[in-house]
Amino acid sequence: MKLRTEIEPFRPSFSVSHDDRIVLLGSCFSDNIGSRLVRDGFEALHNPLGPLYNPLSLARLIENLLDARVYTEDDFVSDSEGGVHCLDFASRYQHPEAKQLVDKLNSEFSALKTAFDQSTVLIITFGSSVVYSLDGTLDGVVGNCHKFPADFFRRMTVSIDDIADRWQPLVARLKQQEKHLLFTVSPIRHLADGLHGNQLSKARLLLACEKLSGIADYFPAYEIMMDDLRDYRFYERDLKHPSELACDYIYDKFSECFFSQETASIAAKKRQEFLRSAHRPIINNIR
Repeated sequence: MKLRTEIEPFRPSFSVSHDDRIVLLGSCFSDNIGSRLVRDGFEALHNPLGPLYNPLSLARLIENLLDARVYTEDDFVSDSEGGVHCLDFASRYQHPEAKQLVDKLNSEFSALKTAFDQSTVLIITFGSSVVYSLDGTLDGVVGNCHKFPADFFRRMTVSIDDIADRWQPLVARLKQQEKHLLFTVSPIRHLADGLHGNQLSKARLLLACEKLSGIADYFPAYEIMMDDLRDYRFYERDLKHPSELACDYIYDKFSECFFSQETASIAAKKRQEFLRSAHRPIINNIR
């Protein structure tokens, strides 16, 4: 008797090995997968500038990496106390002094660019199609609101075409650099707009990925959580984030799809080495 609908393994257009250099960007689900890749001995970098949830902010980041962008004070927004913020990235990119924030941001962006330029696999995880804009346009969309007042922004949704049209030329540029590109949709639920609003948001992301499927690969992390696991015991206590067990299961499905037998064997050995190194023996101080 079959009691659940498992996602069947599929054949992607590329495989992942320990020779690859992997960069993962997007929702904090990228960190869930990225940390497991690092644990299993892969050269992987995940969200070094913090998570980004919407596809337009992620597209801007990729564009800036490809164009070797240098940030200036003009890219910052001031708060009521005179501090400055770069709303492209996580809330840690704020400082009382603009010059110091410029230096910090460009240094860390440069480190990401080095890893990005050397990467062979790029994994992008979309989290939400709900965005916040400074000026009510798609160009004004921010990556993080830095706890500014709600009336500082205009809340918007991005359409399927908005996402696909922005990403199609980017995918072409990435292909020219011989990078393998993988899209996924985060299974983390954004419930500010309720269950229905979350489903609409995810649906736009899923359909945008479908429009890009002819030129890039897709991994069904969202579908595994919703249709295969499909139970609240696979969530954390907040009932929004997948539990460690769920993330392990999704990573196992990822491994089945993208690892050869040899790569899976190496990953298992690296995992054991990692677990042994993390083990702290009990020291007997009894004399």
